[in-house]
Amino acid sequence: MMEFQIPWLSVIILFPLLSASVIPFFPNKNGKSLRWYAFSVSLINLLITIYAFRQNFNLNNSQFQLQESYPWLPELGLNWSLAVDGLSMPLIVLSGLITTLAIVAAWNVTQKPRLFYTLILILYSAQIGVFAAQDLLLFFLMWELELVPVYLLISIWGGKKRGYAATKFILYTAAGSIFILLAGLGLAFYGNNSTFDMTEIGMKNLPFTVEILAYVGFLTAFGVKLPIFPLHTWLPDAHSEASAPISMILAGVLLKMGGYGLIRMNVEILPNAHVYFAPVLAVLGVVNIVYGAFTAFSQTNLKRRLAYSSISHMGFVLLGIASYTELGLNGAVLQMLSHGLIAAALFFLAGATYERTHTLVMEKMGGMAKEMPKIFALFTIAAMASLALPGMSGFVSELTVFLGIATSDAYSGVFKTGMVFLAAVGLILTPIYLLSMLRQVFYGNDNSGIIIEKYLGDANPREVFITACLLLPIIGIGFYPKLATQTYDVKTVEVALKARDAVTPVIAERGNTFRASLNPFYSPGFVAPTLPQGNSQAMLDR
Repeated sequence: MMEFQIPWLSVIILFPLLSASVIPFFPNKNGKSLRWYAFSVSLINLLITIYAFRQNFNLNNSQFQLQESYPWLPELGLNWSLAVDGLSMPLIVLSGLITTLAIVAAWNVTQKPRLFYTLILILYSAQIGVFAAQDLLLFFLMWELELVPVYLLISIWGGKKRGYAATKFILYTAAGSIFILLAGLGLAFYGNNSTFDMTEIGMKNLPFTVEILAYVGFLTAFGVKLPIFPLHTWLPDAHSEASAPISMILAGVLLKMGGYGLIRMNVEILPNAHVYFAPVLAVLGVVNIVYGAFTAFSQTNLKRRLAYSSISHMGFVLLGIASYTELGLNGAVLQMLSHGLIAAALFFLAGATYERTHTLVMEKMGGMAKEMPKIFALFTIAAMASLALPGMSGFVSELTVFLGIATSDAYSGVFKTGMVFLAAVGLILTPIYLLSMLRQVFYGNDNSGIIIEKYLGDANPREVFITACLLLPIIGIGFYPKLATQTYDVKTVEVALKARDAVTPVIAERGNTFRASLNPFYSPGFVAPTLPQGNSQAMLDR
C-alpha cells in the first residue's frame, strides 16, 4: 500500500484561493473582522510553506522536488503539474512574507474591504502558482490570473490618476502575456511529441530558429514585467498611483516574476538561443542601471523616484543572468530576493509618509525628521540598504553580480570593460539620488506649506513591526549571505554550467559566419572549446 503524500504545493496555492471565496459571505462591512481573517489566512499559509520546505526540501539537490502532477484538462493537454527547486523555493517564501506584511499594511482599508481582501488572497495564490508551475500552459494561466487583481487594486484603491495607471499596467502586461502564450505554444507543439511539460520541452531537439523566436517572445514578455527599458514606462505610473500595500507586492514580488521567467525559460530551457542573446541581456542590463539611476534624479515625486530606482536595480539581475558565471547568476537571484525586501520596505515607508503629509512631492517636504523621527530612522536604514551599504543585503547582491561579470571569461576585454564601467557608474549614482531624496524629505527647514496629520503621530507599533520584519532579513543576509544563497547555490551552478556548455556546440553548428558575428562580444578563448573535453564531446554527441 502506497504511503499518502501531502500535496504541499497544491495546499499553499489553493488555500488562499479557497479562503478568498468565503469573504463575500462575511457580514462585517467595516473590515475589522475581514482584515484579521485575511491576515490569519496569509500567515497560516506562510507557516505551512516554511514547514513544508523545511521538512521536505533538500538544499543539496538541484532537481525539482515536491513534485505533483494531476490531469486537469486532458483534451487540451493541461495538467496541474507543480514542483519547486532552488530557483523557485526562495521566491515562494518571499511572496508569502511580502503578501502577509502587505495585508498588515492595509489595516486601515475601509473602502470595499470584502473586495480588497478577496483580491489580495487571489493574488497570493497566483504568485505561488507562477513560481511552482511546471506545465507551461498552467504557468501562463497563473501569470494571467495575477494581472486582474493588480489592475483592480490599482484602479479602485489608487490615487487621483489611478484609472490611467491601471489601464497602462494592464495594456503593457497583457500584451506581454500574449508572447508567453505564442512562444509556449510554439515550443509545446513543435515536433512529434506535443507537451506542455517544461522538463520535456527542455529536452526537445529544437531548431536554432525556433529557439531564437521563442527566446524573443519570452524576453519581450518577461522584459515588460521586470521591467527592461524601453518596456518600463508602466511601472512609475503604477507605483505612483498604487496604495502602499500594492506597491509592496508590485515591487517585492511581481517584478521578480520577470527575472524568474528569464532564468527558467530563456536560460534553462533555451540555452542555445541564450548564446546569441546573452550579450544583448548584458547591454540591456547596463542600460537599465544607468538610465534608471539618471532618470531617478529628475523625479520630484517620492514614489516615482523609488520606481526608477527599482528599474535601475533590476538591471543587475539582467547583468548577472548574462555573465555565464555561477557567481553572477548567484548574485542575480540574490538581487531579486534582496530588492524584494528593500523595495517593499521603501514603498511602505513612502506610503506611511504620504498618510501624514498627503503629498508625494518632495519639494513640498522638508524637516520631516523632527516631526517623524522613527519613520526617518527606518527610511534611512532602508535607503542605506538600497544604496548597497556594506552589512546590508543590497551590498552583497550587487557586489556579487559585479564580480561575476568582471571575472567572466566569456566576453572580450573591450566588451567586458564597457559593461563593468557602466555598472560601476550605476553603483556611484545610486547613493547620490537616494541621499538627495533623504535630504529633501527629512532635512532642511520646515516647509510651512505642508500640513502634517498630527493625530497619526510618528510610526506606530504596527508600522515599526512591518518595517522590522523586512529590515531584519536584509541585515541578516548582509552579514551572513548564506542564509539566502544556500537555498539556491546548487541550482545556479547547474544553470550556469548548462549555459556555458551550450556555447561550444552552438558555435560549431552555426559555422564561421555566426562566430564572426559574436566576435565583438565573446572572448575568442571562450567560443573555442575551453570546457573539459568530456563535456564538450557529450554536448556534440547529443
